[in-house]
Amino acid sequence: MEDNYNMDTGPLWSLLKSLLMFTVLCVVGVVLYLPMGEYISQWGESKYSNDELAKYTEERASVDRGPDVVDGIDVASGMVYDENFKVVKATCTSCHSSKLIIQNRATREGWKDMIKWMQETQGLPELGTLEPKVLDYLSAHYAPEKTGRRANLDIEAIEWYVLGQ
Repeated sequence: MEDNYNMDTGPLWSLLKSLLMFTVLCVVGVVLYLPMGEYISQWGESKYSNDELAKYTEERASVDRGPDVVDGIDVASGMVYDENFKVVKATCTSCHSSKLIIQNRATREGWKDMIKWMQETQGLPELGTLEPKVLDYLSAHYAPEKTGRRANLDIEAIEWYVLGQ
């Protein structure tokens, strides 16, 4: 008599295989997580306090690197050079390009809102004593430009010509 029973068929066997696979994956996950758990749980957290980060940023800003300035503009970054330039460069360009600063325009309150947004969503630490310097710089040099309509044409200065002659 021939045994026609095949263990690979049937819904019960499929369920058992799925449960076995799930159990194996869970065990592997736990085995991998245990030695790495401490590091994984700290991802996204800074190991430095806000005061330490502010102090480090201020130290970076105080180092005289001898910027190349032409017509009041730092050549490397394209940003306006003044007494707060180094603080802003050290604070802001460690995360993003100076071009992002240059292309934006805002009032002091608008810049403060952008900083607050970066702190809430992008991981920017509190700026502490550096915040007024950053806001002074940004609101002085990257405030909204008052532009309106173009200047009126000087009709008398235009050289008129007739088409087709």
